[in-house]
Amino acid sequence: MVGAGLGVWKLMRGVRQLELHRLILALIIFCLLSMAFLAYYVSNSPKIKEAPPLPFSDCGGGGGMSPGASTGAAGGGPGVQRAPLFLPQRQGRLRQVKAVDNSRTEPVVLVFVESIYSQLGQEIIAILESSRFHYRTEIAPGKGDMPTLTEHNRGRYTLIIYENVLKYVNLDAWNRDLLDKYCVEYGVGVIGFFKANENSLLSAQLKGFPLFLHSHLGLRDYRINPNAPLLYITKPNQVEQGSLPGDDWTIFQSNHSTYEPVLLASTKSSEALAHFGPSPLRALYATVVQDLGLHDGIQRVLFGNNLNYWLHKLVFVDSIAYLTGKRLCLSLDRHILVDVDDIFVGKEGTRMKVSDVEALLNTQNKLRALVPNFTFNLGFSGKFYHTGTDEEDRGDDMLLQHRMDFWWFPHMWSHMQPHLFHNVSVLAEQMRLNKVFAQEHGIPTDMGYAVAPHHSGVYPVHSQLYEAWKSVWGIKVTSTEEYPHLRPARYRRGFIHNGIQVLPRQTCGLFTHTIFYNEYPGGSKELDKSIRGGELFLTVLLNPISIFMTHLSNYGNDRLGLYTFESLVKFVQCWTNLRLQTLPPVRLAEKYFQIFPEERDPLWQNPCHDKRHKDIWSKEKTCDRLPKFLVIGPQKTGTTALHSFLSLHPAVTSSFPSTTTFEEIQFFSGANYDNGIDWYMDFFPFPSNVSTDFMFEKSANYFDTEAAPKRAAALLPRAKVLAVLINPSDRAYSWYQHQRAHQDPAALNNTFHAVVTAGPSGPRDLLALQRRCLHPGAYAPHLERWLQHYQPSQLHIVDGALLRSNPALMMEGIQRFLGVTPIFNYTQALMYDDSKGFWCQRVEGGRAKCLGKSKGRKYPEMSPELRAFLAGHYREHNMELLRLLNRLGHALPSWLRQELQSWS
Repeated sequence: MVGAGLGVWKLMRGVRQLELHRLILALIIFCLLSMAFLAYYVSNSPKIKEAPPLPFSDCGGGGGMSPGASTGAAGGGPGVQRAPLFLPQRQGRLRQVKAVDNSRTEPVVLVFVESIYSQLGQEIIAILESSRFHYRTEIAPGKGDMPTLTEHNRGRYTLIIYENVLKYVNLDAWNRDLLDKYCVEYGVGVIGFFKANENSLLSAQLKGFPLFLHSHLGLRDYRINPNAPLLYITKPNQVEQGSLPGDDWTIFQSNHSTYEPVLLASTKSSEALAHFGPSPLRALYATVVQDLGLHDGIQRVLFGNNLNYWLHKLVFVDSIAYLTGKRLCLSLDRHILVDVDDIFVGKEGTRMKVSDVEALLNTQNKLRALVPNFTFNLGFSGKFYHTGTDEEDRGDDMLLQHRMDFWWFPHMWSHMQPHLFHNVSVLAEQMRLNKVFAQEHGIPTDMGYAVAPHHSGVYPVHSQLYEAWKSVWGIKVTSTEEYPHLRPARYRRGFIHNGIQVLPRQTCGLFTHTIFYNEYPGGSKELDKSIRGGELFLTVLLNPISIFMTHLSNYGNDRLGLYTFESLVKFVQCWTNLRLQTLPPVRLAEKYFQIFPEERDPLWQNPCHDKRHKDIWSKEKTCDRLPKFLVIGPQKTGTTALHSFLSLHPAVTSSFPSTTTFEEIQFFSGANYDNGIDWYMDFFPFPSNVSTDFMFEKSANYFDTEAAPKRAAALLPRAKVLAVLINPSDRAYSWYQHQRAHQDPAALNNTFHAVVTAGPSGPRDLLALQRRCLHPGAYAPHLERWLQHYQPSQLHIVDGALLRSNPALMMEGIQRFLGVTPIFNYTQALMYDDSKGFWCQRVEGGRAKCLGKSKGRKYPEMSPELRAFLAGHYREHNMELLRLLNRLGHALPSWLRQELQSWS
């Protein structure tokens, strides 16, 4: 019995252990399943939405100095003493200040930088470029000569900027005297920066000035002096509270009445300036001062740090305006337009709900009180209407319910990129679907504005898009961030193509994925920094017209679009005198091209040199159809003969002939340029071998057309350039005879002598003929213009006289310059034709195939008297050419050597 009982006990014990193991295993499986379910739920369920961030409050929290407060002193509380060594405001002092008059100078800024890589120098240039001000940079000389400051009794520069003011004050006596006399005589001011480094003294007097510098300071609570004369955009009613970044600030102190503080701050600690005596409690010290010119007749603005701090950028812009007499200055008007792209587009969970639309309307009404006519501009793709959650679909309906409260513009129906459509009719049909949707839902369709998804087809130009836009929607205006390139943003410009005005579009830091404040890339402080004096603020400051790109998702979720623009508007109005307003796109475009008329004409770039551009360019197009070299002229120097010789080479292919200009395309030199690069590339075949095939075009009027070098270099920056030069006297006479043969009345009714000797009061048609005879022959300045855009190694000068007498020799040199292979034997390919008087192609049977009868015309010799007159006219021009060719290391043409011998 005992044994049986023991057996039962062991059995029961085993069963219990088995059940325990099963229980533990079941618990483990349950925990794993729970974790998996929880992970699935967390990842797929909508986030618990926090309350959207509140925009910045109205101006306040600073108590900036009132207009009657003393400057250079503490912020305006009772018992606060003035900082030492700055004189109180005196009305009589400002009456002594001369009004800035630099009208005898060119509107160009001369910037002395420490190096081409210095950060401050690049920031100065960035602001000048953003403002579209012309400038020239020079490495600040420690020793050595100043650049030439005057030309023909006019100043070449209207403002001088020194990245390091010490380079200015430590100039040698000769150059300093030269610069100071220039500034006094031409009314030119100086802006200088002092950024303390480890070698800077704690205190020092600025050499030659009654001004003391105290460096390596930590400062706080920035204020603006309302009495500073330079203030224009800057509004002096705020205090920027808190510590200023860094402990390397410099303050200025002086007893001289010429110095007026602009920006002031207090030190972080009372011991900061103990090394030069006690200072009043909460005293303010100037970090930016304006020299009124009462000391030496030169007005200046000096900064005690660089431009890293946003308020310095604002005052720097005002300094430029003041010291140039507002010649380099934008008006106070700023036009902003906020586009909301992708209406009805977006995945579930990111779209607008009813409460978001209500917030959009509420914010729009608040902004209208601050920005006249402010209206959100909504871009829609109708195919995606009602494709969200039920709550988001109700948001779609509410948008349409309030459709007349907004402006509307079309995207593509299916939000596809237009450059993917190669047929205009198919593209237009997609647009019609969107238009039908708009008409069915009462969306206004007469704004005349559209935006392509991802800016596809706008730039680089997809001509089918422009045609479809005009035929379906009657589009007059669009915008893009891609012209001429996305980055840097300060280079974005507008242009007009095929009757459609293209405006630059700006980003504002909000993209489709930036939908939560606390998840903003880099942290929410990065968005606030952009608004409060950063990139977004500077965009408004430096651009008279700004179209901002935002997205539907920026107005749902945390409504960052509303937060950003309400905060931005309030910040701008707190700190500046800018007048913000909104205009509909067509009126905005009219305003833009009134301000910047020079931007009406585009500058076509090579799409294959920018990856973004290549990605939104039709795959049916290829840059391989662009030429590798150009024959640029000038006219009547033998360029047609050169064109025919080059075309004989088996590896060289010329452009197709034009029905109007024959072997010349004349793209870069005239109205054909407006047709765009698609039109240009149609003149070239698809190369059979990209590496060995050399395509080219010849247009002889490129040589002396002012716009041609810049246009050519933008599209063909790696091309090589051939210019054919003959004696300019012979070229002038040949052009005259050419015009007679083409029945030009001015040439038929006037002798060559009358043409070239006509005075400035002569008939208009006679003077036009004279210019075309004489102007292209002033070779040096035309070549210099090409050399501004091409390297000397890309330019080859062809001796036109030798091309006529010994073409085989010339063609061998040209082949080596181009790098074309194999070397073609022109000695066998050409033969001299006695009847024509020049070399022609040798064809079967030993016969000559020459150019048409319009080439090689016979006409009377030029008289010796006229040849002598023209030799005198071109003598200085030929000397310029001589100096240029010597500088480039080019051999002198035979005709130029003969001219030199005739002078000796």
